[in-house]
Amino acid sequence: MIWDAVLLAIRELRRNLMRALLTTLGIVIGVCSVIAMVTMGNGATASISNQIASLGRNALILTPNAPQGGGGPPVTARPFIQADVTALRRDISHLRAISPEATASANVVAANRNHTTQVTGGDEGYFIVHDTLLVMGRPFTEPEIRSGRAVCILGETVRKNLFGAGDPMGQQVRVKNISCQVVGLLEAKGANTFGQDQDNVMLMPLKAVQRRLSGNNDIGSIWLAVDTAENVSRVVKDTQLLMRERRRIAGGEQDNFQVNDLAQITQTISQVTGVMTLFLAAVAGVSLLVGGIGIMNIMLVSVTERTREIGIRLAIGARERDVLTQFLVEAVMMSVLGGAIGILLGLGLSYAGTRLLNFPFIPSMVTVAIAFVFSAAIGIGFGFFPARKAARLDPIEALRHE
Repeated sequence: MIWDAVLLAIRELRRNLMRALLTTLGIVIGVCSVIAMVTMGNGATASISNQIASLGRNALILTPNAPQGGGGPPVTARPFIQADVTALRRDISHLRAISPEATASANVVAANRNHTTQVTGGDEGYFIVHDTLLVMGRPFTEPEIRSGRAVCILGETVRKNLFGAGDPMGQQVRVKNISCQVVGLLEAKGANTFGQDQDNVMLMPLKAVQRRLSGNNDIGSIWLAVDTAENVSRVVKDTQLLMRERRRIAGGEQDNFQVNDLAQITQTISQVTGVMTLFLAAVAGVSLLVGGIGIMNIMLVSVTERTREIGIRLAIGARERDVLTQFLVEAVMMSVLGGAIGILLGLGLSYAGTRLLNFPFIPSMVTVAIAFVFSAAIGIGFGFFPARKAARLDPIEALRHE
């Protein structure tokens, strides 16, 4: 009986092919939108997580932060000094490395080319904390770090803008009025999720940036690399206690610094993007309901058009459930067809979108299965009323219908 209903449904859909395709369009758009939104949301979340993870493994960022509130004039957060770094190295355990850093924006000149970039001052801990590799040259030596010698390591964007296809190793570049020798090249990382170029950077010894570019001994941030993920929370607590003591913060007063855990930042961003993805998928899912209403509308029209045919079938012995099954099968076939097309189209569009935005392509098979089952359920749900109306037609009245 089911097979006969399927054959009748196929015949009827072929007879009104254009109407059937237009009817399924709502289901196609709904399923396609849900899958595309979820897949691209997964890709965005993974991309952001990877970008933050690339900043350092089990890394903490210690930065100055002015206390909020009070209603008085704005307060500038006091920067760190070298003594803070020494205290951290001495008193905080479970650290792989510490990287005190100072930054300054500067125009870098090589021959007749110039480029504006961010100059970051660091020491030997920079490469460990940030898991940064050199593709050419060497890191800074201990004498260069102690004396603040004018040597530098270039990011890929800076190298390309200053030297093009030429070899920068051993060449001199000018940073403001300082002549600086290129001793290494950083591994290219490309743009991050927010479109910022991670290769537009130039490294110099910390003291060189402090004395020659900034004109002070301030340290803008201190990066801490913890040995294992299990010890991160302990290091955060110990660092907070130590810095409150060193910066003479009394009990009850707000901290004038922050200790940010990159893992917690990643988790927070993942939660936010996950909620946004679900919200967008729910909005897109509304079109599934619109598609279901479209199917019900067309099926009601079909019942009206085929009233005489239904009357003949009932008059020659067809049962009500046979007619009910026939119209239900037609509705389900349209919704399932729309669901299948929507799945293929959604995966295709999300793949193209993730390639365009440079996100990883992470399709959710659970979402695909739910979308397909939901499209079939819509066919049954919205097709039941027209099918029941057809099954309950009076044969005599149906035969009289013109």
